[in-house]
Amino acid sequence: MSGELIRLPAAELAGKLASREISSVEATQAHLDRIAAVDGDIHAFLHVSDSALSAAAQIDRRRAAGEDLGPVAGVPLAVKDVLVTTDMPSTSGSRILEGYLSPYDATVVARARAAGLIPLGKTNMDEFAMGSSTEHSAYGPTHNPWDLERIPGGSGGGSAAAVAAFEAPLALGSDTGGSIRQPAHVTGTVGLKPTYGGVSRYGAIALASSLDQVGPVTRSVLDAGLLHDVIGGHDPHDSTSLDQSWPSFAEAAREGARGDVLKGLKVGVIRELPDAGFQAGVSASFRAALAVLESQGAEIVEISAPHFEYGVAAYYLILPAEASSNLAKFDSVRFGMRLEVPGGTVEDVMARTRDAGFGDEVKRRIILGTYALSAGYYDAYYGSAQKVRTLIQRDFDDAFAQVDVIATPSAPTTAFKLGEKIDDPMQMYLNDVTTIPANLAGVPGISIPSGLAEEDGLPVGIQFLAPARQDARLYRVGAALEALLVDRWGGPLLDRAPILGEAR
Repeated sequence: MSGELIRLPAAELAGKLASREISSVEATQAHLDRIAAVDGDIHAFLHVSDSALSAAAQIDRRRAAGEDLGPVAGVPLAVKDVLVTTDMPSTSGSRILEGYLSPYDATVVARARAAGLIPLGKTNMDEFAMGSSTEHSAYGPTHNPWDLERIPGGSGGGSAAAVAAFEAPLALGSDTGGSIRQPAHVTGTVGLKPTYGGVSRYGAIALASSLDQVGPVTRSVLDAGLLHDVIGGHDPHDSTSLDQSWPSFAEAAREGARGDVLKGLKVGVIRELPDAGFQAGVSASFRAALAVLESQGAEIVEISAPHFEYGVAAYYLILPAEASSNLAKFDSVRFGMRLEVPGGTVEDVMARTRDAGFGDEVKRRIILGTYALSAGYYDAYYGSAQKVRTLIQRDFDDAFAQVDVIATPSAPTTAFKLGEKIDDPMQMYLNDVTTIPANLAGVPGISIPSGLAEEDGLPVGIQFLAPARQDARLYRVGAALEALLVDRWGGPLLDRAPILGEAR
């Protein structure tokens, strides 16, 4: 029974919970058992909740009493460790926050609890969300369930791996330059970065405040919509939160799966995004997915986005600059660990603490960001990068005047081997070449599985981008293509994965 429960999509699991065919305690226990069975090899979780079963029992009591609960009440949820929680440590993958307990829940966590979702634990991540492989976690890397010798993406590899390994049906992630979509690409899962301001960042430990966005990680587009409906909407605690009403994203996904939304859809393909630098299997899967769209009446339109090629360079000036500022608070006085220096000054204590508490990648970006913000270099580096950002935003405006969505591969390669790129920051940064522009412009993006690469049999994703505030369009298009591909595959892509244990 437990093996069957962990394989259910969140939407189907929610239906069985609502009909009382199963209890939340049963569903939660099944996933806790799965974590106990396989997470020693995968290391998706940094902390497993000791209150999940009591929270599930409370949902069961409320349902038995006839209380009208939400559509996902009782469904288990994994939470990326960048989101603060009152009942579990919040470390952001860093030693400097080891054991930290927040006095409040992040807004998205509070909304998840209010909707009856059951937090299972906190998932592993690159330290302070700086990385594309989850190898920069201070607590050790996460392994890809498709191949334990390969990375699960980053920075949110823990959330993606937990979903792919059937340890959780739903997960929360954060996306600063692709940290939801790139892990989805390499694990065969679905990940969506909402419009900037569409989901509250309150309680998300900041990396780059003008780029960060919280979003869902799931095994289907509908499940992503269900979670997005819970966490989205205006939050007065977040000054960047958009004060507007949003449609039901779950309903948009249902419309896409059952409707003829692809006929007449204009799909933009970027002329300046050549195949060079992309793994052959990634390019082939992308072209095959475009052919499926065309077969259903979509029109593939070549568009120009001449400034996208500068996106990585601009991003890796803007992000370190904002990270340098945001991480200044970890000074041994106000937050985090403190290492004493007998007879030393406050500056000595700060230097020793930050040296011991931060990893190499965090130090690298702090130094780069501090330099870019320094007197005499601000205009040359940070200011110029912001100008490029504006040009990229204009590229999007021009493109969306011609097409409904833009399509790209979600990342240039399949999952690479652990240790393969960790000593080459430039190669690691280039993994985000297709995802970064969406964060610079604040537009939404979704990655859905598009197949397996011929060379290595590993999953590949296709990314769709839409205009700001048009997240529902991504759910319709993503669900429509997903339904067609799943039908061609004879079932979800993850059914073909060599997942550990008894999930198959």
